[in-house]
Amino acid sequence: MSLIRLDQVRKVYSLGDVEVRALDGVSFNVEPAEFIAIMGSSGSGKSTLMNILGCLDKPTSGSYFLAEREVSKLGRGELAEVRNRTLGFVFQSFNLLSRTTAMENVELPLVYAGMGSRERRRRSVEALTRVGLGTRLDHRPSQLSGGQQQRVAIARAIVNQPKLILADEPTGNLDSRTSVEVTALFQELWSSGLTVLIVTHEPDIAEFASRVIVVKDGRILSDQPRKPRMAKDELEGESPA
Repeated sequence: MSLIRLDQVRKVYSLGDVEVRALDGVSFNVEPAEFIAIMGSSGSGKSTLMNILGCLDKPTSGSYFLAEREVSKLGRGELAEVRNRTLGFVFQSFNLLSRTTAMENVELPLVYAGMGSRERRRRSVEALTRVGLGTRLDHRPSQLSGGQQQRVAIARAIVNQPKLILADEPTGNLDSRTSVEVTALFQELWSSGLTVLIVTHEPDIAEFASRVIVVKDGRILSDQPRKPRMAKDELEGESPA
């Protein structure tokens, strides 16, 4: 049973008298517990594809099934419910609230889901501990490094126990070593059974995925499984400074 099934998905924007085909007949499946990288140059359609996969936008035509449910036909309220219960998001710019603590940032999806404060706290502590920030619960974003802020964002993405993590350029604001550390965390989540899908323009980051989909001019240029590099092994193999 596929977690994701796209069938001839198209997204067309009208700019005056000009039609722009951001996606032009995209079809592919994603099975549970895959780690996929989507690559493409600026204007290739990868961001539009991510928005549709994340139920932030709807295709002009074609079908999108998520966990066997055709979400391409759902209304705005139903899409919001799917996002909150099924998906976890990680962004390049972290998207943390600056005046709230790490734990309060992580709790946000649970607040929207109407969960009680005691259970919210338990889950938030658990998620932050899982990403290695169990001692940073009360720190605000300004008191954390870029890598730590992205770990808070990942904790927020997994706190509602989603089926799928969608990460949009998650290492774009990080240095090389921190990028590998964050990717190691994605690989750990993948190894635990989560499906992880990242959009990246960095070939070296895509090499950590088990499958790479390349998008060009709104179409799938290539879709190849691969043996992933293991980020944890690379970190352990580094010489101490």
